[in-house]
Amino acid sequence: MNFFILVPDGCGDWKIPALGNKTPLDAAKIPHINALAKFCEVGLVKTVPDGMEPGSDVANLAVLGYDPAACLTGRAPLEAAAMGVEVGDDELAIRTNFVTLSDDGSTILDHSAGEIQDEDAEILMQFIAEKLGGDGLRFYPGVSYRCLLVAKNMGDDLKTTPPHDILGKKIADYLPGDAKLCELMRKSFELLKNHPLNLERMKNGKPPANSIWFWGQGKKMSLGNHEEKFGVRGTMITAVNLLKGIGGCAGFDCPSVPGATGTLHTNYEGKAQFAIDAFESGKNFVFLHVEAPDECSHSGDLDGKLLSLEYIDRRVFKTVRDYLETCGKPYRILIVPDHRTPVETRTHSAEPVPFILFDSEKNAPADETKAFSEDCGARGRYFDSGVALAEYFFR
Repeated sequence: MNFFILVPDGCGDWKIPALGNKTPLDAAKIPHINALAKFCEVGLVKTVPDGMEPGSDVANLAVLGYDPAACLTGRAPLEAAAMGVEVGDDELAIRTNFVTLSDDGSTILDHSAGEIQDEDAEILMQFIAEKLGGDGLRFYPGVSYRCLLVAKNMGDDLKTTPPHDILGKKIADYLPGDAKLCELMRKSFELLKNHPLNLERMKNGKPPANSIWFWGQGKKMSLGNHEEKFGVRGTMITAVNLLKGIGGCAGFDCPSVPGATGTLHTNYEGKAQFAIDAFESGKNFVFLHVEAPDECSHSGDLDGKLLSLEYIDRRVFKTVRDYLETCGKPYRILIVPDHRTPVETRTHSAEPVPFILFDSEKNAPADETKAFSEDCGARGRYFDSGVALAEYFFR
């Protein structure tokens, strides 16, 4: 039996007047996914436990069958694992975004500095490391705006805020609860706002990466081996270090897909082919994550979100489904977002998310009313945790 989980990150949403009071999933042209949905079990799943923030770390762990309340210390340690960065027992890993602040440094305008390119981010992070690193502080470039700080002798009870949660807001009330980190952020703004690379970015109409922003901190962590837990041999396909970190800690292969960016302009065909290659190599579980719908939501880009869903449908899902249908093995497919990211709020929501689950050995009678949408809850079953859904999927 082959198992395939497709996670269109943040694709769940709310009804939008501009779409005729439909959600993006309702409005997007996703004929291949919806054709399968007619034969699927459908429903809603609660991927974010009560009392936890609806982050991608929490929600993707849940979708994979791990209880985030029991194992998660923070997202940054997972990203550090994916980057090959060792975090000591006396160190704290802290996610470090490049962001765009207003000219006076008072307001956060963009959580990703315009989805800054890897090369620009690396130049600026090396500059920050030279100016602010040392004395127990280690800075590392990552993928695009997603960078990392490893800090020695710092408590793990900090209060921090994800920058995508406070877009357009004054930052004074959301600064980290640590004077040292606040000072580092203040200094970064002074250092970066007139950096030649940022001046060039502004000249070319791009947002400047004029500050760093700390969040998502945590101590070193480990997960139980996923194959031992569920009896499947897995591959994680993603452009995002957080997910690669989860996959690595779970014992998955985590190949790097050329051209995979974590944005709308990613290598969809490459991800699909890597999934097929994983099955051909003897793996029987592929977890394929596409970040694009989430990034479009954070940017308030409704048209981009619709387009990302259509790309996922025809450039990823159809290719993998066609392979699974002809490879000669029974298979199961689960399509589920990790969390909702409404375009209206531009941040994550803890509401239950829709799922569709197909089993090639247990075809349900066709139901023309079924589709992959938030309305799955009205006509399907409800799982009160991602762990419960994973246990059912891998049963």
